[in-house]
Amino acid sequence: MALPLAERIATVARRHPENPALFWQGRTVSYRDLLAMSRAAEKSIAALRVPEGIPVAAVAAKSPETTAVLLACMRAARPVLVPPADVGDKALRTLLADTGALVLPDPRTLTTGTADAAVAARPAAVRVPDGTALILTTSGSTGLPKAVPLPAAAVGAFAEWSASTFGIRVGTSVLSYAPLNFDISLLDVWTTLSHGGQVVLVEQERTAHPGHLLALLQQCPVDVVQGVPMLFQLLAAAEKQARGDEFAAVGEVLVTGDSLSPGGLAALPRLFPGARLRNVYGCTETNDTFVHEIDPAGDPGRYGTVPIGRAVEGVCADIVAEDGTVVAGPGRGELIVTSPFQTSGYLDPAQHAAAFVGHPDGVTPGPYYRTGDVVTRHPDGVLTLDGRSDSMVTVRGIRINTAAVEGALRSHPEVADAVVVALPDERTGKRLHAVVHRAAGSLLNSLRLREHVAAELPRAGIPSGIEFVDAPLPRTATGKIDRRTVANSL
Repeated sequence: MALPLAERIATVARRHPENPALFWQGRTVSYRDLLAMSRAAEKSIAALRVPEGIPVAAVAAKSPETTAVLLACMRAARPVLVPPADVGDKALRTLLADTGALVLPDPRTLTTGTADAAVAARPAAVRVPDGTALILTTSGSTGLPKAVPLPAAAVGAFAEWSASTFGIRVGTSVLSYAPLNFDISLLDVWTTLSHGGQVVLVEQERTAHPGHLLALLQQCPVDVVQGVPMLFQLLAAAEKQARGDEFAAVGEVLVTGDSLSPGGLAALPRLFPGARLRNVYGCTETNDTFVHEIDPAGDPGRYGTVPIGRAVEGVCADIVAEDGTVVAGPGRGELIVTSPFQTSGYLDPAQHAAAFVGHPDGVTPGPYYRTGDVVTRHPDGVLTLDGRSDSMVTVRGIRINTAAVEGALRSHPEVADAVVVALPDERTGKRLHAVVHRAAGSLLNSLRLREHVAAELPRAGIPSGIEFVDAPLPRTATGKIDRRTVANSL
């Protein structure tokens, strides 16, 4: 039987105590030091006398100390909620109420033994499932983030699969761009540490600074880079000031979390000439479930976009049509997935019942997670992502996928990014409004952009309103467009 993830990390620390575990702000933290911080945090948390079975919450930005605190909780089999570091008061209150978690003191005080022993008042108790290790959160891009409890066994199984698939072993250096509450951290941080690699931590408050990313890669070259498309846009911008060898060591590039723009796809081979390029698809609830080897030259012509690919070993997936039947062969519908890496389910029974369902045939074991993603299965079995089921709106009686509209807008060479929002309209029921981030120096106007998208979209899909901005669109901490903020600003 495989060792639990926390014990695997401790084993690495015993075998390779001086090996670098973390790189942070120009210095390395050895496995010996990481384990020592974790043990100190474990003692500090025990001194708080939190009742057994009650989760704790680490509300802190990514750092060696925060990593050590999360490891301490896993070592003690204490479920730990990992909210976004910049979580708002309302969202934090909701997450604490949903999980029954108590907020821990600052990680720096926990790892140095200087934490105040007082414990905050216990919220309404909600027991998380037995065996829970980490409680991650969804992005909250369309609403409040949801708590996603991950069983220790699922985290361990994911670490084994991802290390084997992406070649992470002793000495492998992996860039950690995403925040710790994002499921990407399961590979960047926990898979890497449990297999003896080095995690190169990007400071969260500087994730949007190309110069910081470039300087970090100059200080500490990496072998594996995983990130949302925004990361690769930033690296492409940083390349103009690069000396030329910052990306030379990269052997694995994993794109995840969102769709690549045509420009972003074209930039990958130039940025990472020696890397294997793969698109990885998954949800926080299921973790990675599909992988596709990217062919920058062939994918757009063959599929119209970069596919999400095929299900990985152990994952079962089906496509469900609008009438509730399973799509056999080529076709289109909502993707449902069950995975050995998935959550035990939402803590809110109503949310759980809506998202985790039995298979439509009534026989196949589940539960299956309703991803909300609309996909197309091509004749060769490869899947492409069309958009969200909740991004389907009716305009003038015609069903329009706002994700497809965004894709058409982004295909213009002078568009850096775009988001489309459906607004109420007395005559048509809904009207589409686009907010477009123009490329630097562009004088693109709405007439030219409408002419461009008219070749790809039905008339009802052409936005009736187009607003141009010269600053990047607002994003969540996980790099996804913050649609709620955009909608609230209109």
